[in-house]
Parts: sequence; structure tokens; C-alpha cells
Amino acid sequence: MANGNALLEAKHVTIRFGGLTAVSDLNINIQPHELVGLIGPNGAGKTTIFNMLTGVYKPTEGDIIIGGTSTRELKPYHITGLGVARTFQNIRLFKELTVLENVKIGGHIHYKYSGTSAVLHTNRFHAAEEAAEEEALRLLDIFELSSRADYFAKNLPYGDQRRLEIARALAAKPKLLLLDEPAAGLNTGETLRLMDKIHEIRDRFDLAILLIEHNMELVMGICERIIVLNFGKTIATGTPEEVRANPQVIEAYLGEPVEAV
Repeated sequence: MANGNALLEAKHVTIRFGGLTAVSDLNINIQPHELVGLIGPNGAGKTTIFNMLTGVYKPTEGDIIIGGTSTRELKPYHITGLGVARTFQNIRLFKELTVLENVKIGGHIHYKYSGTSAVLHTNRFHAAEEAAEEEALRLLDIFELSSRADYFAKNLPYGDQRRLEIARALAAKPKLLLLDEPAAGLNTGETLRLMDKIHEIRDRFDLAILLIEHNMELVMGICERIIVLNFGKTIATGTPEEVRANPQVIEAYLGEPVEAV
């Protein structure tokens, strides 16, 4: 796939922790509006990749380029400013804050007032706060959470907490959304609704999505392209049909050569 307008390029990225190579020679290219799955057995290095893409970890070798800018020397908040937002495998909400406050925090990088304005409660501060609240309520409405805007996040059912985390990520107005196991802990009905919602937000916000997920029904059902990892190495890339039939992928998941299967 051509990379002239790539949102994300990972070039020969390797990361080591002591003597352990967690990810080896990773090459990823994500184009605008793509919906790509990143799969592999437990311990394959998927979340480590997300941590490198968002600046939590720095690659030992290689480079990650977002919108034409190398992120090697950037802090996580700088990378957010380049248009990258994520959710987490283990939900990370501000559980003692309200649903509305959680989403507003997600959009804080776009607030257009100074600390002085906040302290003095200037007209600029109030205008920015009103705009932030209006945008947060719009996002909550998309995820059918606006009626619970004043609930504490900790009091939401698990499935609603998952959706709230996605809404908070969207508040950052990303060009690339990284979803780390968004279907984890969801029942079948919730997973099917999530599949529809992922398609909807991709089209509504015109963004690209990179998705880590163990639920193969979800991955095969919505992803246009899939990258498969095993022991930190990319073993396959292709359409869902190509990946499903790949002998290396079958062996990685079943734990024995495909001939034996």
C-alpha cells in the first residue's frame, strides 16, 4: 500500500526490555480512513506496540512517523496533539468524576484559554467551557450516554464504561484512533452493537482506526486489513480472508503445524 499520505508509519521498529525483544522489526502503514486489526496470541506484543505509538515507550531501534513527523523525541501529549488517541485494555476512567467531566477532560488539549483566564473566570474561559461541554454532550449522545452525563463514571455498567472511554478518546479529535480490546468483557449483543458503532465513528469523524482485539468475529467482521503478530514479529498481513487461510496464523493460534490440523 502506498505511504505518501500515510497517517502512521512504523519503520523497522524494535523494542527490547533487558534481554527480551518484545517487538522485532515492525513495519506498519496506516492510511486515512483505514480500519485495521492488530491480532495475535497473548504476549505477542500488541499492547507494547500501542505504547510505542503513543510515546509511553520509546523504540530501541527504528522510527515511528505520524503525519510526517517523527515521534522519537516527543512526549505522549505531543503525540496526542498530532492526532492520536487511544483506549486501554483495562478501562482507565476518572471514576470519581462524572461521565460528562470524563469526556471534557479528553478534549483538554483543544481548550483555548490560559491558566490566568481559568483562575479569573474570564469571558474567554466561560466561552471555552461552554463549547467543551456542548461537544462532550454531542459525543455522549452518539454513544447513548447523554442521559447519564451527571452519573459518576464508577457507577456505569461495564459496557457503558467501555463506550465512555471511546467517547473520551474522540474528544481529543484524533485522526487515528487506537482501540485496545474494546470488546473485552462485552456480551454478544454488546459486541455486535460495538461493531456497528466502530464503523459509524470511523465514517462520522473521518478517521483511521487501529484495533487490537481477541474477538475474531469482531475483527473479521469489520477490519479491511489485518496484521498478525507472534512473539513480537509480524507473521502475516492481508485481508480477513487471506489472514484466515494463512498457515502461519493457524499454527500461531492452534499451537501446532497446520499439517497436523
